[in-house]
Amino acid sequence: MEMEMNKTLSAVLLVLTAAAAPAWAQDKTYIVRFKDNAVPQVKERSVHDDRLANDEGWAHVGERVMGHVQTLEKRHGVRAEAAFGTVFKGMSARLTPAQRQALQRDPSVDVIEEEQIFSIKPTGQVSATATVSTQSIPWGISKTEATQSYTLAGNGSGAIAGVRAYIIDTGIDTKNSDLNRAGHINFAGDGRNTDCNGHGTHVAGTVAAADNKSAVVGMGPGVAVYGVKVLNCQGSGTTTSVIKGVDWVAANAIKPAVANMSLGGGVSQLLDDAVRNAASKGIFFSIAAGNSATQACNSSPARVGGGGTPGVMVAAATDVNDLEASFSNYGACVDIWAPGVNVTSLKLGGGTVAMSGTSMASPHVGGAAALYLGRYPTATSSGVVSYLKQMAVQTGTLSKDGRALTRLSANVQ
Repeated sequence: MEMEMNKTLSAVLLVLTAAAAPAWAQDKTYIVRFKDNAVPQVKERSVHDDRLANDEGWAHVGERVMGHVQTLEKRHGVRAEAAFGTVFKGMSARLTPAQRQALQRDPSVDVIEEEQIFSIKPTGQVSATATVSTQSIPWGISKTEATQSYTLAGNGSGAIAGVRAYIIDTGIDTKNSDLNRAGHINFAGDGRNTDCNGHGTHVAGTVAAADNKSAVVGMGPGVAVYGVKVLNCQGSGTTTSVIKGVDWVAANAIKPAVANMSLGGGVSQLLDDAVRNAASKGIFFSIAAGNSATQACNSSPARVGGGGTPGVMVAAATDVNDLEASFSNYGACVDIWAPGVNVTSLKLGGGTVAMSGTSMASPHVGGAAALYLGRYPTATSSGVVSYLKQMAVQTGTLSKDGRALTRLSANVQ
C-alpha cells in the first residue's frame, strides 16, 4: 500500500513540475523563409534599422527584406536574431509555440524549420609539429597529381592569382603567413573574428597554402582565402549561423570562386536550398560527405550532392592506398573521393598537424577546382564539375558506389 502511495505521489509531482515549467522553456529558435512574391518592394533608404549597420549578420540582406522582417516583428511580437536576403528571403527568431503557429498562418511565410546544431565532427588528429622552416608536400597533394599541374606545386614558386576561396568553417588563422588572407567575417556569435579551433585553418591550408618553402603547399597554392566563420571554438554552430555564411558568400563572392563546407548535421531542407541557390550564382561548392560510415544522403548539406545540383561536389575520404576510409560516408549523394586520412596541413598558431575526416577530403576537391579556375577563369562551376569528373580515376565495382578518385594529372597546363 505504501509503495502504491509513493508511486501516486511521484506521478503527481511530475505533473506539477511540468505544469510549473516556465513558458520560455518551450521557446525554440526557427528559420522562417518568406514567400518571394510576398516581400514588397520598398523605396531606397526608406527602411531604418540599426541592425543594418552590423556587417556581421545584417548589412547585406537589403532594405526590402529588412522591411518585411520589421513588419512580421510588429505583427507577431517577435524579434529576429538574423535575416537572409540572397539565398532566400527570411529570418531566424526565437518563438513561443503561439508565435510559431501564428507565423505558419501568415500568408507571407513559406516554410518554418526548427534550428539544429551543425559541427565538424572530427575523427582525430595526430603528429602536430611546431613552426617549420622547410616545406613538405602532403601525400594528398601528390596523390591527386597537383604537383604536375601548371603551378608545379612544391617547387617554391607556384601561385594562383584571380581566384577566391571561401572557407565556411571555424574561421581561419588570421595571422598565418602561409595563407593569402583576403578577408574574414564571423557569424558564430562568439565575438572572436578568427579561428580558435584549428579546423578551418587546416582546411584552408589544403585548399591554398602558399608554395613558399614553409610548412605545406596546398592544392591551389596562394589562392586568396576568406574565412567565413560559422562554427565556434568548439567546432559547432547552428542552422542560422551556417545559412548566414552561405548567404554572405552568395551575396559577396568575387568570381571565379570556390566555397568549401567541411561540416554537417541532420537534415535541413532550408540549408540544402541555401547551398543550391548559392551554387546557382556560379560559385563552385565542395562539401564533406560526413564521417558516420553511412549514407551521405542522410545529412545536410551533403544531401545536395550526387549530380543533382550544378556546381556542387560532395567528397568522401580515401587513404594513402586509395582505399575507402572506414569512417567515410558514401552512397548516391557522393560525387567524388579524395584524400582524407592523416592529411597534413596548417596548424593554428603555426606549424603543421595531421587530421582525418571527409573534412580533409573536401578541400582537396575545392583546391582542385581553384587550380582549374586559375588556368580557365571563365569556366562555369558546372564546367569545373565536368572536368573533375572527367579526370577522376574510376575504380569500378570494388567500392561501395563505384567511386571516382580525384586526379588532376598534367592536363591543367
